[in-house]
Formats: sequence, structure tokens, C-alpha cells
Amino acid sequence: MPARTFSELSLSAKVLAAVKAVGYEKPTPIQLDAIPHVLQHKDVLGIAQTGTGKTASFVLPMLTLLEKGRTRARMPRTLILQPTRELAAQVAENFAKYGINHRLNVVLLIGGISFEEQERKLERGADVLIATPGRFLEHFERGKLLLTGIEILVIDEADRMLDIGFIPDIERICKIIPFTRQTLFFSATMPPEIIKLTEQFLRTPAWIEVTQASSAAHTITERFVKSASQLWKKRIILRQLIEMEGDALKNAIIFCNRKRDISELFHSLIRYNFNTGALHGDMEQHARMIMLSNFKDGKFKFLVASDVAARGLDIPNVSHVFNFDVPLHPEDYVHRIGRTGRAGRQGKAFTIVTQNDLKYVQAIEKMNSKNIEWLNGESFSTQFDPTEENMQVKQAKSQKEIQKNRTGKSKSEKNKLFVKDKKFERNEPTTVGFGDDTPAFMLISTRFN
Repeated sequence: MPARTFSELSLSAKVLAAVKAVGYEKPTPIQLDAIPHVLQHKDVLGIAQTGTGKTASFVLPMLTLLEKGRTRARMPRTLILQPTRELAAQVAENFAKYGINHRLNVVLLIGGISFEEQERKLERGADVLIATPGRFLEHFERGKLLLTGIEILVIDEADRMLDIGFIPDIERICKIIPFTRQTLFFSATMPPEIIKLTEQFLRTPAWIEVTQASSAAHTITERFVKSASQLWKKRIILRQLIEMEGDALKNAIIFCNRKRDISELFHSLIRYNFNTGALHGDMEQHARMIMLSNFKDGKFKFLVASDVAARGLDIPNVSHVFNFDVPLHPEDYVHRIGRTGRAGRQGKAFTIVTQNDLKYVQAIEKMNSKNIEWLNGESFSTQFDPTEENMQVKQAKSQKEIQKNRTGKSKSEKNKLFVKDKKFERNEPTTVGFGDDTPAFMLISTRFN
């Protein structure tokens, strides 16, 4: 009979005390399945959607295993690889929370922090080394890491690693650390490249799949919302959705595909007095962490973000997700809406769809093996008239041609001339008041020597 409580999972007394202090009583399905295998030193391949408690499924047993042994300078005992700085920092927070009764050195190697500061921490030894692949390899190439002592390797959010382009780095890291290690591999989706990686570096792993790959949680109510393609019309739709949800909306993450749109939407919401923050990959690490912290603490009600906020970030009380743009990859849709409906809570996700987004909508529905309802209740095929967009374009072009035929210049050309004329008028005074008659004194001949 499977275990029903954490105390039945053979975790140490120190770990159980920390879990109890946090307030958790029952393990999630992936924790039930993964923790016993990790404690038995087996390789694990876990497929789990976001918000299932995946992080604790490797943090808790690792803490138990690390109670035996000690660390040495520049020789980490375990290595956890994360695709982004935020995810790495979040795992470090989990070790601090669940390892409160342990005296373990946890070292974070991410960008935005000086090499010298990180090297000083490595000199003291690292029971747990949490890193992004690029920064880890930079320290290794500087000769600051000895990898012969690594007992456990964790590769988390593997499909995100693939999206960012980290797979070559992952392959290299797997080859330079001891082959006798235990490998724990987690991913929300399993594209062919990820399957190939697991076949190459995992040894008879325990396959744990707690839900259908690439599926969204059942606690999330999903809706598509039709919109015209103009950005200002999409912004109107977004504000209407926010107003429609009323008091049910506690806070929300709003996802955009492009950094430029994040900035524009952020300033638009500010103008309409929405308490809003912004987050994207080009921000300095310190600014990103402050922005996330402020959102978690409720200082912002809305966070306009890129997909940097879509993977694994543990913000448990997000009530809504709005996709201002339909994601180009269906897997990203699952990760985005997975920011809500976490830990058994109910959540809502609205996706604003234009005529040009329909192929991405079809890909999302195909991957999820279900049709997502539209806000007005109509079917997919009746949302957009196939000729609607073309007719609008044709009408716009015909209006432009009519204007050009009337004036000999297009509207844009007239605007340029108008601006030029206005500038001239501001710089040069205009003579007024003469009418058709010329004053006599202006007709007097004047001779200059």
C-alpha cells in the first residue's frame, strides 16, 4: 500500500520536522513516487506538470542523504542545474526552508553575482551546488571546481534547457562529472531531443509520470478570447477581462511574447492606474529578483512578463494568468497557465486570440487533446470569418488609394508635408493685413549707393 504521509517515506527526523514546521502533511503524487527511489540511490526520470511539488521531490531526499559525509573546499557533493537564475534562486530557498535543521553549505552559481564572491563560497565547500549551466562551466574553466566528489546530479526543467539552447552544455557537464553519480532528471515535456539525452546519461531510471505529458492542471479554468489584431484593441480586451473578474482577481501574471510589448503594455496599465510591475530577461538580476519579491509580497497586483516567469517559479497564490499574446510553442502555454491553479487551488487563464493566432491555438488544443472553450461559448470555427481580415486590409488599402487620387499624395505623405509646413510657420512670421491693395510707400523707388 503506498505511503500516505511524509513520515512513511523514510525521510530523516530533521527533514520531517522541517516539513511539519512548514505545514505540509500529505505528499503530492510525484513526491510519493520519486522520494523512495531517490533514497535508494536510483536514477529518476520524472515527467510532471508545473505546480506538482516536483522541487520537494528531490530536495527532501537529498537533505536526508547529505546528513552522512562532509564537504571539502571546491569539491561540491551534489549539483543541481537550472535553466534560469530565478529558478536556481528558488531551489536555494527550498533548501533553506527544508534544511533549517541541517548545517549544509548551499552555494548558488548564477549570473549577476561577482565571480570573486562565488569563489569565496566555493572555497568553504558546497554540500549543494545550484547553478545555471553557463556560469557553472565558467567556474570549471577557471579551475575553481573539482568535480570528482559529485554524488548526485539533478537536471531540472530539461525541456526549458532545450528551448534556451543549453543541451550542448548539459551533455558536456554530464561527461566531466563522475559516471558513478546518481542522476535525477525532471521535465514537463519529452520532445525527442530530451529522450535522447536521458537514454545517453541515465542508467535504468525509475520512470515517474504523474500526469499526461504537456497537459495543464485540472484546477485551471481556461478560456480563449477573440480580439482584433491591433495592439490597442487587445489592450482594451485585457482591461475588460480584468474588470469582468472583479474581486475574484487577487493578482495576475500577464504574458507577452516580445520585450517591446511588455514595456508598452506595462506603461499602458500604469496609465489606467493598475498597480503593475514588469519582468523580462534583459533586466539586471538584482532588479529581476526585487520585482519577483515585490509581486510575491503583494506590492504589485499585476506582473507583465516574458516566458522567463513561465517556468517553475513558485508563486502559489496567483489567481489569474492572461496571455496577452498566444505563445508560439504549445509547451509554453502549459507552463504559462501553470502559474495559477497551483497546490490544488483554483485558477483562471485567459488567452487573447487574433486571426493570425489560430494556427497556434490549434497546436495548443492538439497537444492538450482537448478543445478549449471560447469566452462567448461559440465553437472554434465560428470565431473568425476567414474573409474578415482580408476585407479589412482591402478596405484600408482602397481608402488610401482614394485619398491619394484626390490629393495626388498619400495620407502619410500629406502628414509629412503638414509637419514640415507647421515647422516653417513656427520659425517664420507671416505677413497679414495687406489684402489686395499695396500701400503707396512700398511703391516708392529707393536707390542705394
